[in-house]
Amino acid sequence: MSSSLLFEATVPVLTRYLGQLLLMLDQAEACVRERQLDDAVLLRQGLTPDMFDLGQQVQIAAGFALRCVAPLLGRTLPALGEGDAQDFAALRRRVAQAQALLSTLGPDDFVQTQAGEAALSMPARDFVLSYAMPNFFFHLCMAYALLRAQGVPLGKPDFDGWHRYAPGFSFV
Repeated sequence: MSSSLLFEATVPVLTRYLGQLLLMLDQAEACVRERQLDDAVLLRQGLTPDMFDLGQQVQIAAGFALRCVAPLLGRTLPALGEGDAQDFAALRRRVAQAQALLSTLGPDDFVQTQAGEAALSMPARDFVLSYAMPNFFFHLCMAYALLRAQGVPLGKPDFDGWHRYAPGFSFV
């Protein structure tokens, strides 16, 4: 897979969906304000006790966007913030920081290497398509699911930014 294709398969996609995550966080915060709740009420919710909570899912998604491209660049990208983000503003800063770092990259920044974490060692193409991008989308989907489970009025258009349905539309 060429460096240009690696770039196209990662940076534009990650940047777009980090933007959608920011929009979902805006809606979540509006919902929290409307209900007169503390941010932590929503951010500390998980689907099960042994699952990462919403705040952690958002942080991991933002971090994975960078973990996806860092090995392909042959360099270490800076960490996003320090510690646990305790409110929507801190989460938005982390997501925006990941977007900003991705915006500085171009196809020429990508190198083909054996990439991966820990015991993983795989070609760059496999790393991107079979490991890194699916992990990013897993955490993005978990954040979406946790927001929906807590009553934040989100739909598929909020997740992907593409879908639009007529008022009253139903799949039934």
